[in-house]
Amino acid sequence: MKILFLEDDPIIGNLVHDFLSDLYEVKHCYNSSDALTLAEKESFDLYIFDINVPGISGLELLKSLRAFNDTTPAIFVTAYQELTYLKEGFLVGANDFIRKPFELEELQVRIESIKHQYSIDEDIMIGSICFSPLTHQLLINEETVVISAKESALLEYIIKNKNHIVSSHELLQNLWEYDEMPSEDTIRTYVKKLRQLIGKEHIINVRGQGYKFE
Repeated sequence: MKILFLEDDPIIGNLVHDFLSDLYEVKHCYNSSDALTLAEKESFDLYIFDINVPGISGLELLKSLRAFNDTTPAIFVTAYQELTYLKEGFLVGANDFIRKPFELEELQVRIESIKHQYSIDEDIMIGSICFSPLTHQLLINEETVVISAKESALLEYIIKNKNHIVSSHELLQNLWEYDEMPSEDTIRTYVKKLRQLIGKEHIINVRGQGYKFE
């Protein structure tokens, strides 16, 4: 599980980073500008953002990411007690909140809850096919088929966003770095191969809009 952690307080930040690093892959930023740059360059499974940080707030940062179809789950960390911030956080797309001061184990519980909810690093059943995002493998009729890391990431993304149509642009924005973005033809090639492996009925091609998982 790969986490982007935004916290400007060096004592709290280092304490949380050291704790989480024993359990997950964690990138720690001290300001929203660096966090935004990392979020644009790399793919993460979870965001943990403090609200009150240098530059734009954690709230504005997540709002900006959501505007670019970034659906990565997010937990806000805050010292604010007012209900206003809780409401605004959920409005901009937060999945959970944790208020300071907090126990590190409580944060871990909340992370594991999101990990389970979004099947992060867990095997996913597609009909009778078992898909392992962690090892990039499909178990089809007791035969293991290894797919590329990008094919695996694309399939996982479409599955996690099964409640809406995923466009090629959204896939490019969320799965590739800006200077490595392939053409939309490459996306179509990946999708074609995946449909051949898991069945066309599971990845629906919505003409002119994108793809939807069924």
